[in-house]
Amino acid sequence: MDSKNLYIVAAVASLALSLAHYFGVAGFKADTLTAVYIGLWVPAILSLGNLLAKKGK
Repeated sequence: MDSKNLYIVAAVASLALSLAHYFGVAGFKADTLTAVYIGLWVPAILSLGNLLAKKGK
């Protein structure tokens, strides 16, 4: 798997986990604060991927 795709997959997984916590699906208790915290990982993961991609050039 390409490293660019790895960061995109990690961001999508973080978003899905955040939504699961927010709506309380898949065995997760509905917890808004945890969902927001996990949702904030998405731009951080994508920013890290972008930064590392630029350093690799």
